[in-house]
Amino acid sequence: MKALRIVLALFAVIVATNIVDAQSTPANALLILAKRDSTLLIVDPSALKVVARVPVGPDPHEVIASSDGKLAYVSNYGGGAYNTLAVVDLVAQKPLSAIDLGPLRGPHGITFVGGKPWFTAEAAKAIGRYDPASKRVDWILGTGQNRTHMIYVSPDMNRIITTNVSSATVSIIEKTSAGPGPGGPPGGNWNETVVPVGKGSEGFDVSPDGKEIWVANAGDGTVSIIDVASKQVTQTLAADVPSANRLKFTLDGKLALISTLRGSDVTVIDTATRKTVKRIPEGHGSAGILMQPDGARAFVACSPDGYVAVINLQSLEVVGHIDAGHEPDGLAWATRQ
Repeated sequence: MKALRIVLALFAVIVATNIVDAQSTPANALLILAKRDSTLLIVDPSALKVVARVPVGPDPHEVIASSDGKLAYVSNYGGGAYNTLAVVDLVAQKPLSAIDLGPLRGPHGITFVGGKPWFTAEAAKAIGRYDPASKRVDWILGTGQNRTHMIYVSPDMNRIITTNVSSATVSIIEKTSAGPGPGGPPGGNWNETVVPVGKGSEGFDVSPDGKEIWVANAGDGTVSIIDVASKQVTQTLAADVPSANRLKFTLDGKLALISTLRGSDVTVIDTATRKTVKRIPEGHGSAGILMQPDGARAFVACSPDGYVAVINLQSLEVVGHIDAGHEPDGLAWATRQ
């Protein structure tokens, strides 16, 4: 009997410890992909602590959360070898059934607009949209460009922008007429304008006012600035960012941050003067960049070093790190409604 009481007491301690250790997903969560671990990390951004790790399939590259913050969608890339989107229940902190994209191989860039995830399919030279209600890909459009990689979809779903790495171009795809049925996007007719930029065009962002597209060109270390209205490059900055990976504007549009895979700094450009104002030391190379929703901090995935650097956007200094496993890359916010 005494031995039984000891066993029960130990069991109670273990259960209590597990309850204490178990941490729910915060209402505002930072999502980090650890590529070589094939894992999605759910992070409390206030404490800079990982609260859960969820498997997400092979070679995950980019992640986006649903508008209600309850699901995450992850592209399984593989340079064209894979054709799935992983899905994670962020509340239960568990993987759900993956989405089979059929011939749309090499999904990479991903965003969530109009209640649905939109994605690039690099090997198929296409972009697509998945409908969670019908559980099928309900729209596909070819770009005709090589390595269609990253994607932006406007809130009204009437403009889509992609970078095409190996073609050294940007596609600006605009809706010109409503289609059959309900007439809403993405049906109808679309026009694609292909804009030549620098070599290795990959990371890009649309300015908060919607007037410009800034593209980081990994091959020649430049930044191409496209005027959205004219769909032409108006300026090329000699930014000295070879192997550039991502470019993101601060929420006020005053600065642009650029990560480089083989550089030790994050480059900061003043968007008004078009001049580099600082290079922030962050480690041995960086990839994904994400702005905090209140604009106070930026998070930068330092892939070779296995952490995400936290940058104060007032001081432009690294103020913290998040241990993020092997080769962190894609980043996203999940705000639960």
